Amino acid sequence: MPPDSAPPPDTAAAPGRVVAWLQPAAPPKPPVGAPCNGCGLCCLAEPCPVGMLLSRRRQGACVALRWQADAQRYACGLLIDPGGVTGLRAAWAQRTVVRLARRWIAAGTGCDADLEAAPGTPGGQPPHGQP
Repeated sequence: MPPDSAPPPDTAAAPGRVVAWLQPAAPPKPPVGAPCNGCGLCCLAEPCPVGMLLSRRRQGACVALRWQADAQRYACGLLIDPGGVTGLRAAWAQRTVVRLARRWIAAGTGCDADLEAAPGTPGGQPPHGQP
């Protein structure tokens, strides 16, 4: 799995629960309504509407989610790598995707993920040797 891609959720989670493996350096989830800090929990749990189109699923990690190791945060690939996510190569098309994506993902409106983060496994490792 590429280092900048999101790992799939653990399918052994209890009903009504999603297990998402976060990068250890990811910031903690902010309170609902607080500015987004790139924790990634929302996009690892389920894709937003545009992420559903890209991921072709309604549950699990969004394929557009990218880990930014230098910034130690997650970001939407439509904003930071529109060509890599969509395959579009023309600069004007990528700029258009970024403008639309900001609206589609409600960038700048604050955290809307009413999720609770819990500690991981005792060894701190995801199952099946996933990074």
